Amino acid sequence: MINLLPLKEKKELLMERTKRMVIILWFLFLFFLICLALILLSIKIYVQGQIDSNKTYLANTEKEFLESESEEYRAYITEANSKIEELNSFYEKRVNFSSILERISALLPADIYLTDISLKHIVEGEDKKNKIIVALSGFAPLVDDVVEFENNLQEEFEDVNFPLSNWVKEKDIDIYITFKIPL
Repeated sequence: MINLLPLKEKKELLMERTKRMVIILWFLFLFFLICLALILLSIKIYVQGQIDSNKTYLANTEKEFLESESEEYRAYITEANSKIEELNSFYEKRVNFSSILERISALLPADIYLTDISLKHIVEGEDKKNKIIVALSGFAPLVDDVVEFENNLQEEFEDVNFPLSNWVKEKDIDIYITFKIPL
């Protein structure tokens, strides 16, 4: 086929063809951009939905965790309170042995010394009175010191018991005494 068109028209046709190609390419490029925007928009919507779903799941999980944690703390606090109550009842029932020893040493004559002290806490009688049974053993150089000690103890405490073996000798006496102290 022979092209008999003048050169000017050939250029115009070529320009017309180039314009159509550019328009088609711009249309394809715009179509690509619109498709890309729609794809990115759908990805954004999907990711936003996943984020919202995870936030809801996280909030529910955190709420359950806090509830279970608070129940654990409540159980721990209840256990600690019961232990504290046990300790308080123990300390309320305890006996201050040092004050008892001070009272006994105040009554002790200067020449008598003790070799053994035994204290025992008991609950006695129908009214459940707390008492302490004290057993003392020691050494007294003279019987007069033993008499003085016995009188001091009988004035201060109840059920003072001096066995007869305390009264056998007049000098170098090994003494043994028991008495009760009401609390």
